[in-house]
Amino acid sequence: MGASGWGYVTPYKGSVEATLKTLHDEVFQELFGDSDKYRSLDELYADEEFMGEEGTHSILDVHRIVETTEPSDYFTVRPLPTARLAHHFGTDRPTVEHYEDAMDRAYEALRTRPLRDKDTTLLGEHQMRWTGVYVVLYTDSQPTHVGFFGSSGD
Repeated sequence: MGASGWGYVTPYKGSVEATLKTLHDEVFQELFGDSDKYRSLDELYADEEFMGEEGTHSILDVHRIVETTEPSDYFTVRPLPTARLAHHFGTDRPTVEHYEDAMDRAYEALRTRPLRDKDTTLLGEHQMRWTGVYVVLYTDSQPTHVGFFGSSGD
């Protein structure tokens, strides 16, 4: 099927873990809510052949948060390192607008830069398929959203 990139901005639910769980529930409903094949996220994850070979090409392909900022385990999502927050956003507390602007610039660069050139955009922070990166986003110094991005597939 090939690799697919995915991205989401979703309201913060008190922790990144709770935010990911809520997003998982929402995306599962969108993709499988009317399906008889999987009646729950647990049933989807129990289908190791489907999840290991094809996946959903969505946030459902990452199962858990890891604290390391280095790409390590498949099916995980990790934080963007603090130094990279400053690099991409000019602050360690980016807003939704900062994030969306950085993503717009990243997608524009994908369309225009030669493939052999290194990706120095926010999307370039994601280096390993079947994983993702998250950024906590702020309004008035309070976390209000989380941006998730990554890729699935081979």
